Amino acid sequence: MGTAQNSVLHDWTQLCIVLALTAASVNPAIAACTDYPRPAVDWQGCSKSNRMMAGYDFSGALLERIDLSKSDLSGANLTDAHLAKANLARTNLAGATMNRADLTNANLDRATLNRADLTDAQLEKASLDRADLSHARLAGASLVKADLDRAILADADLLSANLEGADLARADFRGAQLHQARLDNADLHLTDLRGADLSQVLGLVQTQLASSCGNQATKLPQGLVPPPTWPCASREDGD
Repeated sequence: MGTAQNSVLHDWTQLCIVLALTAASVNPAIAACTDYPRPAVDWQGCSKSNRMMAGYDFSGALLERIDLSKSDLSGANLTDAHLAKANLARTNLAGATMNRADLTNANLDRATLNRADLTDAQLEKASLDRADLSHARLAGASLVKADLDRAILADADLLSANLEGADLARADFRGAQLHQARLDNADLHLTDLRGADLSQVLGLVQTQLASSCGNQATKLPQGLVPPPTWPCASREDGD
């Protein structure tokens, strides 16, 4: 092989190496998907469905757009985790610590979140259709325009939570604590408010109660009265 050919081959080899290194540097998320679960792990956009990761520490992790559907994350530490647009449908997060987690636009349909700590979590426009949030701590959480249709929030702590514009149709709030929670423009169609303490909520108006379901144990803010449809024996599933 001549000198000229050797020179061309050398230049081509060098170009291939440069291109490979460049591709790796601009797309680090692919390599990060193989990283072991740990605090601050970068799994953005990765597929981690059907995984057994109960009790793992994901504090501060970068998990935007991740697919964690049907995984077991019960008791996991997700404090300050970034989960915007994550897929957590049917994921087990029972007892998980999720303080200040960013779950904006996340899919949590049918997720198990009972006794989870979501204090100060960001759940704006998140989908929580039929999610189990019973006994969960949502104090200070933002659920603005979140979809909580048929969600279970029985005995949940919603102190100072923001539920402005949220879809709460058919949701179960029996025994929930809503002191200083915002309910401006929230949809309460067939929402189960039996035994819920609404006495200190903000933004609630009489018209919102018209199609809700409550009883004599439901506490209302001063100036609001139970609608004639109360007391309700049980929630209805139809419109």
